[in-house]
Amino acid sequence: MPLDKKLLPGLILVVSAALVAGAAEHRPHGNLKTRWAEKVDSDAPLPEHPRPALQRENWTNLNGRWDYAIIGKDAAGPEKWEGKIVVPFCAESQLSGVQRFVGAENRLWYRRCFATPEFQPGEHVMLRFGAVDWDATVWLNGKELGNHKGGYDPFSFDVTDALKKGENELVVSVWDPTDSGPQPRGKQVRNPRGIFYTAVTGIWQTVWLEVVPEVHLACLNAEGDPQSGKLTVSLVAHGDKVPVGTRAKVSVLDEGTVVATAQTEAPLGPLNLQVNNPKPWSPDSPHLYQLQITFGKDSVESYCAFRTVSWRADEEGFNRLSLNGKLLFHFGLLDQGWWPDGLYTAPTDEALRYDIEVTKAMGFNMARKHVKVEPQRWYYWADKLGLLVWQDMPSGFIHVKQPEGRSRVDHENFKRELAAVVKSFRHHPCIVAWIPYNEGWGQPGKEETNTVLQWVHQEDPSRYVGGPSGWTDHGWGDWKDVHKYPGPTMAPPMQDRVSVLGEFGGLGLAIPGHLWRDDHHWGHQKAKTLDEFTSKYEALIRHLERLVPNGLAAAVYTQTTDCESEVNGLMTYDRIPKIEPARLSKLHARLRQSDANPSSP
Repeated sequence: MPLDKKLLPGLILVVSAALVAGAAEHRPHGNLKTRWAEKVDSDAPLPEHPRPALQRENWTNLNGRWDYAIIGKDAAGPEKWEGKIVVPFCAESQLSGVQRFVGAENRLWYRRCFATPEFQPGEHVMLRFGAVDWDATVWLNGKELGNHKGGYDPFSFDVTDALKKGENELVVSVWDPTDSGPQPRGKQVRNPRGIFYTAVTGIWQTVWLEVVPEVHLACLNAEGDPQSGKLTVSLVAHGDKVPVGTRAKVSVLDEGTVVATAQTEAPLGPLNLQVNNPKPWSPDSPHLYQLQITFGKDSVESYCAFRTVSWRADEEGFNRLSLNGKLLFHFGLLDQGWWPDGLYTAPTDEALRYDIEVTKAMGFNMARKHVKVEPQRWYYWADKLGLLVWQDMPSGFIHVKQPEGRSRVDHENFKRELAAVVKSFRHHPCIVAWIPYNEGWGQPGKEETNTVLQWVHQEDPSRYVGGPSGWTDHGWGDWKDVHKYPGPTMAPPMQDRVSVLGEFGGLGLAIPGHLWRDDHHWGHQKAKTLDEFTSKYEALIRHLERLVPNGLAAAVYTQTTDCESEVNGLMTYDRIPKIEPARLSKLHARLRQSDANPSSP
């Protein structure tokens, strides 16, 4: 329910000039919680299958209460366990049951036991992690399985040979230097005063076991063209020991009815299928087709969509974005994906879905996922509910003025994880754009910036590659992206690129009872009352409407929710809309009408 403005007389937004210095010490997190927190089963949180785009029947969720210890980073291991931590919530969060900073000087250790899952001779058991921030080493029954560095990409180990009958002991060690290390980290700051963003250390996405044949699929990608009906499915096998002649078969189903099939043999190449009169995927009609895939003895379920993106000039000569051959104004929210109770991790799947539902109810068709990569289920809901996604790559350090940008180690970490993110998430049709850089945060010079952008385009030509979002554009990318607060504004129209507004607005309104903390609130422009906030927002939208006929092709309002000390969300941090979504949808109607003819006044 939206806030009742009768309860908000004289609200004051406090904008502190000393956002960090001089603030009182406090825990890494306040007590604010969402309404879903009470629904969390600490013994079995987030029980849903974590990877809807590649599902098998035989899997076991390992979320729940694990032993934990926080000790010096150079220690060989804990002498004793300190208590229980609820996985997959990071140690700094309320929902973890720990709510403690870890920091670069310490290491976070986990332990849990599990029974060996049932599997047949010739089958293998995979241990999978959705995401662990940042440097994780894993042991099973005392045997080191391996190490993974990367806070946002999934990884796995074949644990078959390390399993024993009965109970197995799983141990995970995590080191995360947060804002002092060489890794991508988005907006995390290991600040004990907690004024901007707290750290996220350790396991923050689902951990699970999966039984697979020795020869099995590791990932897949499906791209459908709604005009031709051609569907191209690319299958990637696990490992390099795939016997020649291993058969793969793909069936496409529409609401349970098979509409196309194709098969091939290893070595694998793309499978081309033909679907007659395909139903296009769009925000207004997010139609998904089901996929049933067999590969040797492996059997998986997935889904796909028919959608294409491009840009072209309209009748007035302005470059516009196009979805399935039709011009479409992208109007969205800057979505940071933080939660007051779970930090990087939503309390429940219902909560994860809610942000997308409300974004659409407010009349937006897009979200810019800001310097964070979400769990696979978030993209599943965006696929299913119909929300375009501009996907940022989490950035490194934010010392914009440092002339050399990143160190070499930093940038190699960045490129490695960027490649892993593109590979792991490109199957989702909702993702229509990759945005590798934001506002110069950890960005290298012109030549290397453009080299990275061009590499992403070569790796995935089916999506836009946005030029650096903000003020560090070097002339390459499908669009030039400017930021202006409160704005709005736009870059002059160009012949060879599209003009978009990657961030604007940022109107701040602090709502007592719904705050991360009671002081140090921040917004790009303050409002004292809900009426003032609403009036200022409506004025921004009217101004935005006047830019569209002049060539503006997309706009991103800051932001979906309040986020820690930022109070510039259209919802509070605990997910209460500040303005009735239906009212916003009505206000945004003219921008939606511009989808058909963006140059019309």
